[in-house]
Amino acid sequence: MEKQKLIRIFDKQATQYEKKRENPEQHRWRQHLLSHAKGEVLELAVGAGANFPFYPPAIKVTATDFSDTMLEKAKRAAKQYHIDGEFLCSDIEEMNFSDQSFDTIVSTLSFCSYDNPSMVLDKINRWCRPDGQILLMEHGISSNLAFSTVQKVLNPLLYRAYGCHHTRNIMELIRESGLKINKVESYWLNTVHLIWANPR
Repeated sequence: MEKQKLIRIFDKQATQYEKKRENPEQHRWRQHLLSHAKGEVLELAVGAGANFPFYPPAIKVTATDFSDTMLEKAKRAAKQYHIDGEFLCSDIEEMNFSDQSFDTIVSTLSFCSYDNPSMVLDKINRWCRPDGQILLMEHGISSNLAFSTVQKVLNPLLYRAYGCHHTRNIMELIRESGLKINKVESYWLNTVHLIWANPR
């Protein structure tokens, strides 16, 4: 999909993201994962700031998103939850930071939308400090044959409507990236993965 069209899809969803009420299980996942964040944090595709309630105190967040409308929602959330944040409107696939710039890199439900997720993984490997951590909550293809068949059938429609692929093999992408995986928890027929990792 052409990138500007993808940005428009997410611009239109910004208010929905801000008002979205996730179920308690998803809240627990975010809290469980993000309680480990520390120091200088880079958050990829921050959206409307759904992670902000779950960050520990005394961190500094560099929040990125290619949707300026999403970033405006995230800025409001940052004020509400007292997040010390810098907000950058740019496509993470086109951004560059100096190597070893961040103590923690966070991505929650963003790898479904990148044109080149392997390139993004390579970038975060470089941007994370050697003693830093990479915290991911991502969704993709199920290990359940019947459910994965449904995902494959619906994927073209869901991508056109929401800009989100549902058939990516997240664990395979992570392993191929060379990230040092410390811990994985998988849920919902192995469609959702919480991953604690270090840079390679």
